[in-house]
Amino acid sequence: MSDKNNTVFFFSFGFIFLFSFFGVFFNEQAARIFSSLEFFLINYFGWFYFVMVALFLLFVLCLGLSRFGHIKLGPDDCQPDYDYLSWFAMLFSAGMGIGLLFFGVAEPITHFSASSSVMGNATDPVSQAMLLTFFHWGLQAWAIYIVVGLSLAYFSFRHGLPLTIRSSLYPIIGDHIHGPIGHAVDISAVIGIMFGIATSLGLGVMQINAGLNYLFDTPVSISVQISLIAIITFMAIVSVVKGIDSGIRRLSQLNLILSLCLLLFIFFAGSSLTLLISLTQNISAYLFNVAQLNFTLYLNESNEWLGDWTFFYWAWWISWSPFVGMFIARISRGRTIREFVIGVLLVPTVFTFVWFTFFGNTALTFAMMENGGSIVGAVEQNMPTAIFVFLDMLPWPTLMSVVAVLLVITFFVTSSDSGSLVIDIIASGGNLNPPIWQRIFWAMSEGTVATVLLLAGSLGAIQTAAISSALPFAFIMLLMCYGLIKGLRQETISKNIKGLPPQ
Repeated sequence: MSDKNNTVFFFSFGFIFLFSFFGVFFNEQAARIFSSLEFFLINYFGWFYFVMVALFLLFVLCLGLSRFGHIKLGPDDCQPDYDYLSWFAMLFSAGMGIGLLFFGVAEPITHFSASSSVMGNATDPVSQAMLLTFFHWGLQAWAIYIVVGLSLAYFSFRHGLPLTIRSSLYPIIGDHIHGPIGHAVDISAVIGIMFGIATSLGLGVMQINAGLNYLFDTPVSISVQISLIAIITFMAIVSVVKGIDSGIRRLSQLNLILSLCLLLFIFFAGSSLTLLISLTQNISAYLFNVAQLNFTLYLNESNEWLGDWTFFYWAWWISWSPFVGMFIARISRGRTIREFVIGVLLVPTVFTFVWFTFFGNTALTFAMMENGGSIVGAVEQNMPTAIFVFLDMLPWPTLMSVVAVLLVITFFVTSSDSGSLVIDIIASGGNLNPPIWQRIFWAMSEGTVATVLLLAGSLGAIQTAAISSALPFAFIMLLMCYGLIKGLRQETISKNIKGLPPQ
């Protein structure tokens, strides 16, 4: 197999180079363009994001419970490549990572302070703040990942097609996946991955900078953040060279251990019984309201709020889906479709709900106390500092802040490393073991794009990049859903014709 698909490689590189050149040398103009683009997308395509995300969730739920659930992602006699612990650890690290640290305290506090009345009457702002947070981080995000990951794993491992986005369209366009249409699909995926990862890297360095400022009085500035990108991108390159088993898998397990340590600390340092009760109430409220929120939030909230929160999240998950979807496909060979859907949909979601309950409800308790103004002020003035102001209100603040910074760094490295691997596989035409130099090249490109977004407007530019890069890929995901169903039906029909017994 060729080391790279020249069309995908050079077109993707050309777009990223032009974007980076424009952002570095014309950053003021880039900031204005980002602002105008965000306004246009939110006002004219906001409804589209809402409809698509609701459809993706419904699709994966129906597919997981359908008669196709027993089909394996690979030959009928194959076994999973990774045990459950390693599988879940890599799912967790690749799928959410940095966002949990960045928004774990900041988002519930923001919704609480705004007293948003999404459900019509915000009689309990604490419960409503947690409901909105759960809505943004719940089943919808992982349903988006499943659409891409399941389609790729099915067509690659069961039907022998290359592990690239284009393969999922084979039942629709046949051998045309090897031509211009397939190239366009893969190029769109590479660009979406690049901006999705750059979004996370941008958020990550802002939070690392805030943590270093808290611990060592390091200045909070763009120059410091760019230096951090360079340092941690180098660390990601080291992990890239080691490969999945020695690099990504071990870092993912370290992420999980550090996350559990921090989570258990919050649980025992706060009111443990209250947190367990809050977790039950939060999940119940989410399950009761999730369908209604999917179809009423767009009508009840202002475009500015939706652009900052729901649209940003839906677009972030979609732009990340080629990366996370391909990565979870890569590590899920041997699972059944039902096992894949249940595992990917429920396990990371439950962990995320526990995380936001422990961090969010504890932070909200502090916010309602007499001295709670500090955490509210931190969120309003400099969101990346919120987690460190929060930890300062608990025992052992310095030690826990060090753990938080280390966790962001390991998430940062894992995201960059995994993203480089996925982009390299796509640009190599589905080669599961592409040359190391190409993976290093893409890791450096991710750091470059994150730097450009920081120069072009920091958080606002990061949000716009996610929202805009997700739009074209959302249409591709619709085709992936249709292609997957068509492929599964064709396989079932073929077996019935041959008289094969059901599995």
